[in-house]
Amino acid sequence: MLDAQVEGSLRPKLKLDKTFQPCPVEGGEEVYRNGIFHFNISRILAHLDAHASGFPVKFVALADIPNYGDSNLDEDTIRSADLSRPVLFAEIAPGRYNLIDGNHRVAKARRDGAPPIAARSIGCPHHVAFLTTSLGYEKYVEYWNSKIEELSPAKAPRKRRKRVA
Repeated sequence: MLDAQVEGSLRPKLKLDKTFQPCPVEGGEEVYRNGIFHFNISRILAHLDAHASGFPVKFVALADIPNYGDSNLDEDTIRSADLSRPVLFAEIAPGRYNLIDGNHRVAKARRDGAPPIAARSIGCPHHVAFLTTSLGYEKYVEYWNSKIEELSPAKAPRKRRKRVA
């Protein structure tokens, strides 16, 4: 997970949209699964491409990407990974970004001793539209808002003013 400065104050809480429609997953589309939260990666990438100026490619040092090991990754996929394609980070908690697309590319880059790797990121609430289930969406709103509460500065007790007679 990468940490990012949250611009200005903390991100606002999410409001549950009763009309939320899950992002469909059609044959061949890639999905990132993180517990109950499933994001349609293929649709996120298409969105980023269509709005490239709002989601610029940046370069991230490999040392800044946590290394959870690559023993569960397919070796052939690592060897054939295209390092010219940016990896993707998503803001999974306020100011905290997870790698959600590009684990094989990162593994290859580490093995090859590559320089910083091209990356894009998508913050909240932009990625919420790409959740693939209604339950995942509802739980994500709860999760996000609980993180906002945890990060909010404690409200200082109000001082009482002395009355002057």
